[in-house]
Amino acid sequence: MIIPLAISVALLGGVATWLFMVSDAFLIWAAFMAWACFYHSGGDAAAFRTTVVSNLFGVAVAWTAGLVIAGVPGGAVWGASVVAASIAVYILAAHIKAFSSIPAVTYGYACTFAYLTQNADAFTPGVLLSVSGRNALLLIPVSMIIGAMFAYASAVLAAQINRILAPGTVRAT
Repeated sequence: MIIPLAISVALLGGVATWLFMVSDAFLIWAAFMAWACFYHSGGDAAAFRTTVVSNLFGVAVAWTAGLVIAGVPGGAVWGASVVAASIAVYILAAHIKAFSSIPAVTYGYACTFAYLTQNADAFTPGVLLSVSGRNALLLIPVSMIIGAMFAYASAVLAAQINRILAPGTVRAT
């Protein structure tokens, strides 16, 4: 199934990249993180749910931590303490089935902090509380959901290609 998967991910990866480049509204790297998360989580319908729910939870935790850091000045020790506490929260939340994939939550968390730390103008209370495309709480989830959708589509396409390349055989996907 590796050849069909390579074909489907390559084709849809190219399409996704083109769409992200022409729209210039979302983050292709966040989409690819969700795409990887989908396959890391099993590459099926349950993995899609895990990816979306856990990635979004990670984004929400990181966004909250970012808002606290940006809103309460305190320097590097303060920021590190807030991040440490927020990581403990999301790991402890793994007791809740919907948030039990710690790696999937971490992908959303990491994408959010990657965006915030690389875009200082977005790491302000004003932007973090805005209804704009610069707000990480809006930008990262949309990018990751689109990535998860492309990932699911790539799994479906790979299964179709597999049926064409290996007619008469039944394989689990």
